[in-house]
Amino acid sequence: MRGKISTFDFFEILTIIITFIVIIFTTALILAIVLKGIPYLGAAFYSDEVRFSIRLSLYTASIATLICMLLAIPTAYALTRTVFPFKKICQIIIELPLSMPYLVLGLSLLIIFSSDFGKALKELGFKVVFDKNGIIIAQTVVNLPFAIRFIRTAFEEVDERLEFISGSLGATKWERFITITLPLARNGILSTIILTWSRALGEFGATLMLVGATRMKTETLTTSIYLNLATGDTGASMASATVILIISLLSLFLTNWIGRKNKQESRMKDVNRW
Repeated sequence: MRGKISTFDFFEILTIIITFIVIIFTTALILAIVLKGIPYLGAAFYSDEVRFSIRLSLYTASIATLICMLLAIPTAYALTRTVFPFKKICQIIIELPLSMPYLVLGLSLLIIFSSDFGKALKELGFKVVFDKNGIIIAQTVVNLPFAIRFIRTAFEEVDERLEFISGSLGATKWERFITITLPLARNGILSTIILTWSRALGEFGATLMLVGATRMKTETLTTSIYLNLATGDTGASMASATVILIISLLSLFLTNWIGRKNKQESRMKDVNRW
């Protein structure tokens, strides 16, 4: 018995040591950006280029997040609440981009929008390649599978018995979705929106392949880091990286706050049941 206890204690100590190693390494990564970037942060906000990259990033990330939600919510519902042929295969196809390099996704988008289809869109006034519309599309394609997976998890956590009872009382599937499924999955959807928006701000690989890196035209915050590093302007790069880090920290704080709120609501429901 003592041997088992000492072994268990050793295992716990080992996991704690590894945890602290991870924390120290992560803290070093964050401090490397913060300590280098903060001295240049004030000057960066007076730069037209940095302000342009911030505005463009906020605009494209917000539009891409909206599109992701409009597509992810019905898709997640179909995957969790409906039955259709080849459902498992469809789910694999939807989530496949999660395991693909973003450069490959960007190359795929470049091929599609450089084809006759893309040229036809351009003639209709919707330019994608080397345009801010391409940034929105790249951010949407990269984050859509992520959003679908998280919202699908949120829908799976909703008790389907509540929907069944509502249906037995005469509610349509649309009414059940609006009055039961969506409200109960609210916190999960809010967390997904925040994380999707934050990830969109940091997207680079697919965007670079589709729209390139042109100053004051397709220059997002991540593109600004790339361009300034390429020209040796370390200060501007660190300032842009610091802005992204601050936004990421705020997004993480909001997500954790929503998660804690969701847990508290679940506990209250369990107490009320008892």
